[in-house]
Amino acid sequence: MLLSLRRLLPFASASRSEPPTASPAPRPMHPAWVVVLVSTWLATACNVPLWQEVAQLPGQGSLRGWGFALAFALIVAAGNAALLSLLAWRWTLKPAVLVLVLMAAFGAYFMLAYGIAIDASMLVNVMQTDVKEAGDLLNLRMLGTVLILAAPPLLWLYRRPVQRLTALRHVAHNGLLLVGSIAVIVVCLLLVFQDFASTMRNHTKLRYLINPLNSVYALGNIATKPLRMDTSKILPLGRDAQLGASYAGQAKPPLLVLVLGETGRSGNFGLNGYERDTTPRLSARKDLVSARNAWSCGTSTAASVPCMYSHLGRTGYEGRSANYESLIDVLHHAGLAVLWVDNQSGCKGVCDRVGETSTSPQKDPALCVGGECLDRVMLKDLDAQIAALPAEQRQRGTVVVMHQMGSHGPAYYKRSAPENKKFGPECTSTALQECQREQVVNAYDNSIVETDHFLDSVLQWLGAQEQHVQTAMIYVADHGESLGENNIYLHGLPYSIAPDVQKHVPWITWLSPAMQARTHLTTGCLQQDLGERRITHDHYFHSVLGLMDVKTEAYNTELDMFAACRKPAAAG
Repeated sequence: MLLSLRRLLPFASASRSEPPTASPAPRPMHPAWVVVLVSTWLATACNVPLWQEVAQLPGQGSLRGWGFALAFALIVAAGNAALLSLLAWRWTLKPAVLVLVLMAAFGAYFMLAYGIAIDASMLVNVMQTDVKEAGDLLNLRMLGTVLILAAPPLLWLYRRPVQRLTALRHVAHNGLLLVGSIAVIVVCLLLVFQDFASTMRNHTKLRYLINPLNSVYALGNIATKPLRMDTSKILPLGRDAQLGASYAGQAKPPLLVLVLGETGRSGNFGLNGYERDTTPRLSARKDLVSARNAWSCGTSTAASVPCMYSHLGRTGYEGRSANYESLIDVLHHAGLAVLWVDNQSGCKGVCDRVGETSTSPQKDPALCVGGECLDRVMLKDLDAQIAALPAEQRQRGTVVVMHQMGSHGPAYYKRSAPENKKFGPECTSTALQECQREQVVNAYDNSIVETDHFLDSVLQWLGAQEQHVQTAMIYVADHGESLGENNIYLHGLPYSIAPDVQKHVPWITWLSPAMQARTHLTTGCLQQDLGERRITHDHYFHSVLGLMDVKTEAYNTELDMFAACRKPAAAG
């Protein structure tokens, strides 16, 4: 009976005795196909910023233009394939793809969102970014962009087994892949060489948009820097420094405050003719010297700060073969008291040998919110910090450097107190492209109003010191900023292609009457001479030494921006 039932119910019997058939495992894929497919994804989806820029080139609507774009895309894909062919080994292929895809996804986001380009200096900025600055860059748009660009290829590769090859076959196949990739590059270049050469020469920005090869090249540039320059040593500078004749029998020592500004656009300072009154306190004064034609050494803090405190100037600093001591060291060698007060992410090495005082967010809850402080907090306890410096050095003279948070983006709205939010509405998103441009400008301009308040507070503090010292202040920003012009935001573009707004910086000097008498300078002469004369960060090192009357072989009178107004007095 049981046997007959089983014969009548064969499907039931089979279902009880045999497990359901599992779907077949995906067939292992040859490593070369992984390389080709991933390289194609990188060259297309992850290079949208590049192809947007290419689409704007002259003649792109023509057949020749389309041919150039196709050849360019094949060159980019083959370049990625050539790189991956060097990494397509059993244990390294998937990790290499993971790193390159994530690198490309993040790079694409920042290039799309802020219009930046990626080179070695940009990656140095990234590596030197602290937690607070990094937090300002995080937003949902970044997360969404990275997921869209990185998740599909990485999930696909995670679920796809890769064919295992013998060592000899691996070497042979990777070698053929490398040779084939180079051959594709060569053939495509030959086909469009004239257009390609002209485009790369006239549209330099394109080379910094080839993703992720731009980041790989920049990392290689950084990694090989020790081979080009001995970074393990700091060469001495200004060890011969001595104080000049103005210190002989002085009744009062000099006190110079150097305000190192952050992300200042000269054109957005009301003092320099901006249509908005962003500097009401400074504009009301008649004793300031504003150099309206001043230019930075770099387009980022990491580049500009070490450069402007160097004796080499921009060209010499970029081509240097060794690191040298800085302006801070030379002032210290001369016997002056030096104090660095920081409300930013450090002094980029220029004060390492003298010492640094970092502003603590706990000092004044009224000025510090969420671990970030407005620049006015640097004036808190400043008298006590100066008093703690060696008395013998203070009796000669003191130089105080105040490193601002200034107008650091993209969270411009965090850089001003409520009472200084003069322009509205503000952009309160770190994804600046989500805001109307005028909202971005409003938030940035309010940060300039805050800087105006801070500099006026510094001048008032200096005025209160004049009973005991002869005072002066120099304010200059490290670099400028893009606020959406041509869809470019923030800063850090390679200097050769950066717009002027990232390089044109405010530079303001104030000398007390006592300091004018000491240095044989007059505010009137400086206002007339420096109002429109082009100066650069190259002048900074030598101008500070000249103002403080420090004699050293490192000083160059031709780069002392005060020298022209000092000569008539000296001659007389």
